[in-house]
Amino acid sequence: MSAVKENVIQTKSFQFSLQIIELFRKLQAEREYIISKQLIRSGTSIGANVEEAIAGQSKKDFLSKLSISLKEARETHYWLRLLKESELTNLNVDAYLDASFELISILSAIVKTTRQKLQ
Repeated sequence: MSAVKENVIQTKSFQFSLQIIELFRKLQAEREYIISKQLIRSGTSIGANVEEAIAGQSKKDFLSKLSISLKEARETHYWLRLLKESELTNLNVDAYLDASFELISILSAIVKTTRQKLQ
């Protein structure tokens, strides 16, 4: 029986979703309801769209879903930056910002490579 090869973006986006859920809970406990809801939607959507991309029916479908995932990652990064700079919370969000930036970098590279292969 052969081992299944790890899909880095699948693993990292799932782990990031778990981290965002944890942050969401902390923000809710601090009664920060607005940005926390935006954050949980976009932050968990990254991994959901990666999963859809993996099950894509074609390379174009794969590219479309991964492009959505990239947009969600950028949106999540925006909400995290806003949380940090607005000082709505005393929570340190630097690790979340780093993780979102890493996802953006990986997704950007995959989207770029896939686009090139389709042309």
